[in-house]
Amino acid sequence: MFTDILFTILFSVSPLGEARVGIPYGILNGVPPVLAFLAGLAANLMVFPIMHTIVKAFDQRMWKYSLYKKQSVRLSRRAKNIVGSSIEKYGFWGLMIFVMIPLPVTGAYMGSIAAILFKIPAKRAFTAISLGVIVSCLIVTLGAYFGNKGIQLI
Repeated sequence: MFTDILFTILFSVSPLGEARVGIPYGILNGVPPVLAFLAGLAANLMVFPIMHTIVKAFDQRMWKYSLYKKQSVRLSRRAKNIVGSSIEKYGFWGLMIFVMIPLPVTGAYMGSIAAILFKIPAKRAFTAISLGVIVSCLIVTLGAYFGNKGIQLI
């Protein structure tokens, strides 16, 4: 079971699935739902502090290089197109709801990038992203648990 918990954590902190992949993985591999929820949640909550620190430090050092600046501007435009209207209009609540919806391209990673792009103060952004991650993890945990129960009935 230790390996399954470890993979739940690794999937939940990875940008390729976050807790939307980690929690179902854990539940489907026999990790108790509460433990899968807590492991996935804890891992996914680490995303913003890590991303914020890395992006800020990296951006300061690399901005002087034209290739980095060009790619950074391209990524910024793409992120603003994806999340721009809701976050610009609703701010804190828009960021929280964006992160909360358990769909591809939403989540803590894109929320962290959006918070940096829209210059949302770090404490406010962390609170909004954390609340969104908590709700998202609850939705995913309940869906995976009841989906697994349904599969077992068949």
